[in-house]
Amino acid sequence: MSAPAPVTGGAGTIGRSLAVAVQRVTAEPLGAYQSAVVRIGVSATCLLFLLRELPHRHELYGPDGPWSWDMARRLITNNDAFTVLMWSDGTAWFETVYALTLVSAALLMTGWRTRATSVVFMAGVLSLQNRSIFMGDGGDNVIHLMAVYLVLTRCARVWSLDARRASREAACLAEGGRPARDVAGPVLWVVLGCVLLPATFLGGLGGTWWLPSLLWVLWLGNAVWWSLSRRAPDHELRALLDVLANLAHNATLFVIMAEVCLIYATAGWYKIQGSRWQDGTAVYYPLKLEYFSPWTGLSGLVASSALLVMLLTYVTVIVQVAFPFTLFNRRVKNVLLVLMIGEHAGISVLLGLPFFSMAMIAADAVFLPTVFLVWLERRVSLGRRRLFARGAGRLRLPGQRRAGPDDEDSVRSGGSGGHTLVG
Repeated sequence: MSAPAPVTGGAGTIGRSLAVAVQRVTAEPLGAYQSAVVRIGVSATCLLFLLRELPHRHELYGPDGPWSWDMARRLITNNDAFTVLMWSDGTAWFETVYALTLVSAALLMTGWRTRATSVVFMAGVLSLQNRSIFMGDGGDNVIHLMAVYLVLTRCARVWSLDARRASREAACLAEGGRPARDVAGPVLWVVLGCVLLPATFLGGLGGTWWLPSLLWVLWLGNAVWWSLSRRAPDHELRALLDVLANLAHNATLFVIMAEVCLIYATAGWYKIQGSRWQDGTAVYYPLKLEYFSPWTGLSGLVASSALLVMLLTYVTVIVQVAFPFTLFNRRVKNVLLVLMIGEHAGISVLLGLPFFSMAMIAADAVFLPTVFLVWLERRVSLGRRRLFARGAGRLRLPGQRRAGPDDEDSVRSGGSGGHTLVG
């Protein structure tokens, strides 16, 4: 008896679908625009927060804080957390770490040497937050997680200085030339290696095994990738490294999506269990707290409307609970995504939590549609070209003056018609 044809056809279809899926997740990094928005949003949030708290940095994370260095050391000994601020209790070392975190956040936001700056950014964020764990809130937890995830992503494929440099090198190679010599890359690699080596052997990377393993894999892998890119760009090992990098990027992007869904799902289901969320009055109470009311008039106006308070309460719960289930319907997902971003924008204004809202919006950006981001890129590019064209139109240089009869006579006479060096 022959095998049924439909089964064979179904197996062949499943095999082809699986092959297409494998090809897609290994050939290129998915969500290039989304990962770039997450990179820019997370680093900008951290940068602005550190700049705002610059006058109070010693009280938050430094030697003048209520959580002393000895207390932090005893806690870190028990939980095996990582922070370079435990390497020394000196003020100069703290200022160095704080400054490096600021600089790395700015460089990561612009996309300069993203792989190296993302590692420095992660080390700075973990060091500051693990130094004083009671100083953070939900937004700090999101920044904490995203700082680790960004290290594994190829988040500089677009909207970065790295992407601009790569396009210039590709254009140079297409014209038959040679790309400019890379100096910054090897220097960063050597500097990071000089820090990583003693930190590993002296036990300065915390008590976990994954962090030193991750850092060493990144350090050695980037060295091999850079050498092959310069000497043997068509080598099979170079292609294998690209495949592994794409797999890590796509897997991390999936983890970021799952993390965001988990945050909203747990928040929504916990809200359902609260009596204030059930009767529709939960939003009213934070609006009446002086600590969370930077604009008392606006907060009082919202709190004075019972209908508006009830709508905000129920919509918040419905959106948070329903969002993970709408990912398979793009239109509904995009509507809920707009509502969530609007919700966080409202929280930043009404409750005075701008950095928490920025962190959540940056995480939500992983679900933004690519069509919208490409359209936004075109609009920004068009606006920039118009701005530069308008500026160039205002700075018009005077045209070349035509020679008159007096000039012709002067030229014929050899310029000796009574003219001096100054007149």
